[in-house]
Amino acid sequence: MTLRTLGLSMLGAAGLLALPACKKEEAPATPPPTTQAPPPSAARATEPGAEHAATPIQADKDPGNEQGKVAAPAGNGAVKGTVTFTGTPPAAADLPPNTDPACEGRGSKEEAVLVKDGKLQNVLVRVKGTVAGAPAAPSAPVVVDQTKCTYVPRVQGAVAGQSVVFKNSDGTLHNVRGVVGTKAAFNVAQPPSGAPVQKPVPPADDVLKLKCDVHPWMTAFVVSNPNPYFATTGADGAFALQGLPAGTYTVEAWHETLGTKTTEVTVKDGAPAEVSFAFSSEDTSAKK
Repeated sequence: MTLRTLGLSMLGAAGLLALPACKKEEAPATPPPTTQAPPPSAARATEPGAEHAATPIQADKDPGNEQGKVAAPAGNGAVKGTVTFTGTPPAAADLPPNTDPACEGRGSKEEAVLVKDGKLQNVLVRVKGTVAGAPAAPSAPVVVDQTKCTYVPRVQGAVAGQSVVFKNSDGTLHNVRGVVGTKAAFNVAQPPSGAPVQKPVPPADDVLKLKCDVHPWMTAFVVSNPNPYFATTGADGAFALQGLPAGTYTVEAWHETLGTKTTEVTVKDGAPAEVSFAFSSEDTSAKK
């Protein structure tokens, strides 16, 4: 009896000692993990067929665009038309003699007024003023090249806030002198095969005139606009302003020597508005 009682007592003591040890080995209770809803973009990506869904904003490949996006056009309206010249165009003046072999192939006549079959080239047609919902200024710059000692293009538009890049594709020295009105904007030298030079576009409605003092016949214009709705006429005098919201706008046709013409246009979604502008020899006389 004594031995049995002693054995039972020892077993009971061992059980009491083991009890805390078991409790220490038990993992503490943890609340069940919370599941967060995926962001809307991730949720859409997992929906069947979502990878083929069209989006109104496309990724911009230009690393200079901090937003990484470019906005879609503001509307579905358009303004289309033609710029004509009536009467006898002014005679094109002869350019100064050229002794620079890098300028071989340069034209021999001044190109301020280019008329073919009654159609006027190098007219910048634009919507004046701000346009609600219009895309912001592009991150990519407009480009002016110097080739055969000629600025190309001669006339183009840019959105205020954009920049302009000058390239020298000629094997000779050029300098790009920018003037806004009567105020000098910059004057930079560009050696042959030199790196492109980038400059800001002037404020809206200003015209940046470009000259080269090494080759004084070289001339070009960058017209700054508060919105991206502009186009330059080609040899056929045609232009098209796309992606406009419905509304009424003032549309201007700008020419470097003939001045400007304006008209009011009402734009409707999906229905291009037709507009025409006519310059004449009288405009030429008025500018002299």
